[in-house]
Amino acid sequence: MIAFLTGRLAFKAPTHLTLDVQGVGYEVHIPLSTYYALPNLDEVTALNIHTHLREDAIQLFGFLSQSEKESFLLLTSVSGIGPKLALSVLSSLSVTDLVHAIQSEDIEKLATVPGIGKKSAGRIALELKEKVDKVHGVRPQTAAAPELDGPYEDALSALVNLGYRAQDAKEALKRVTKAATGAVALKELIRKGLKELARG
Repeated sequence: MIAFLTGRLAFKAPTHLTLDVQGVGYEVHIPLSTYYALPNLDEVTALNIHTHLREDAIQLFGFLSQSEKESFLLLTSVSGIGPKLALSVLSSLSVTDLVHAIQSEDIEKLATVPGIGKKSAGRIALELKEKVDKVHGVRPQTAAAPELDGPYEDALSALVNLGYRAQDAKEALKRVTKAATGAVALKELIRKGLKELARG
């Protein structure tokens, strides 16, 4: 099983490349993120490789970073997501964006990937949410941290004090802040939060 290759870059295209390793040319399928970071032709490059065995073929998938390879393997573990679709995901979203979209269950963002519908996006978020924090080199999501400051925290506290479950209140406030175009005042946050909770 090939896990790593180092050789001369003999050919490159957005979807695949040929790596000359001591006179043997390996065709390797790659995501766009790897393609854009490749050196010039005839230069030496090293790729993390996943060997994909099929009944009728052996395919190699290559990645410049270990985190891309790990994300690829996680994606292909989801039912209905094959190697080509996993490459499409990594060509559309950076590893960090992918991990954060899964962690925050951002179905809309995942569904922007060509070939991934809302059903597949939901499946990716559901099946990988507990696994993506192990992806090498990706920091825990901090983008949502500002929501926990000031008005958001006060609004959350107010809704919990009114008898709503903390998780439900969080989800409602998340929807409110997502729909807002700018900062939302505390009173408005509580009012809209209650509206969301009433909707269920």
